Amino acid sequence: MDYLLPLLSSFLISFVTIRLTKPIAVKAGLVDIPDCRKQHIGAIPLVGGIGIYISILTASVVFIEQSQELNLYLVAAALVLFLGALDDRYNLSVKVRFVAQIIVASLMIFGTEQHFTSVGYILGPLELSLGILGTFFTVVAIIGGINAINMMDGIDGLAGSISLVTFVSLAFLFDRSGNEWVLLPLLFVAALFAYLMFNLGWHRSLSKVFMGDAGNMFIGLTLVWLMVIGTEASDPAFRPVTALYLIAIPLMDMAAIMNRRIKKGQSPFQADREHLHHIFERAGFNRKQTLFIITLISVIFALIGCWSEVAQVPEWIMFSAFLFVFYWYNWSLQNIWKLLKKLKKS
Repeated sequence: MDYLLPLLSSFLISFVTIRLTKPIAVKAGLVDIPDCRKQHIGAIPLVGGIGIYISILTASVVFIEQSQELNLYLVAAALVLFLGALDDRYNLSVKVRFVAQIIVASLMIFGTEQHFTSVGYILGPLELSLGILGTFFTVVAIIGGINAINMMDGIDGLAGSISLVTFVSLAFLFDRSGNEWVLLPLLFVAALFAYLMFNLGWHRSLSKVFMGDAGNMFIGLTLVWLMVIGTEASDPAFRPVTALYLIAIPLMDMAAIMNRRIKKGQSPFQADREHLHHIFERAGFNRKQTLFIITLISVIFALIGCWSEVAQVPEWIMFSAFLFVFYWYNWSLQNIWKLLKKLKKS
């Protein structure tokens, strides 16, 4: 299939939609206001996610063969986008968001009758099947993916760039296996490029916009759902353990932060400024340097995951290596200020 026209269409629709909806968002109060945690300047329109969704919706209807699975995905994506927009506007409670995310995840799972059935051979020669826990595991994975991407959206371009890396990786693995869903991640790549032009201010005529919770939730849902499709197809595009590497940084950051909050006796969903990107900034890196470093780390993880899939590295080795890296990641974040003090003294 020639991907040029679909990609160009996705890019242009995203670009035009974001540009046209910015004044509407301002009038509707759909803007991000600076506070003690958000240190940007001025009220920034939260229309990036809306522009990306309209782009994906339009391009999918035109260029992807229609199916019940695609239609259910688009409906679920619209629901989570709407939920995110309400959260952007009214700052919904954690309970409301959590219940709504469970409903959306359940719609996808029971509507398409697809969910994770196994986590592969991560413990050795025996496959670890999920059985009746498959549905519950998939709901947890979707909610985790939604919130992992949302938590990474702390500096300009970070959530978009990391998501871009993951979508490129998914497209590579889908194309390699001949999976029919290959075009969807590619459409996201094009739509995200258009968004990043505004978000990162690639030209002085492009005033800044944010993705908002609407965009973060939408992308998080999509990433996990594509991972379900990729691992559960009759001819799987990749193994479940590979998915960990494709979303490594958001996943590890979310898990480490929640672990730290729980140890402090706080809610795991309580907002703070202790994420990886905040630590980089407080260590002396500016935002562009932080964006580059974290994105580069994401690229390295994704490359390792894709290479391991192509080389068919045993799953237990991949899983053990991931756990080893996560252990040191979590330990480093727990002791980051002690480490920084020692480095400054030396």
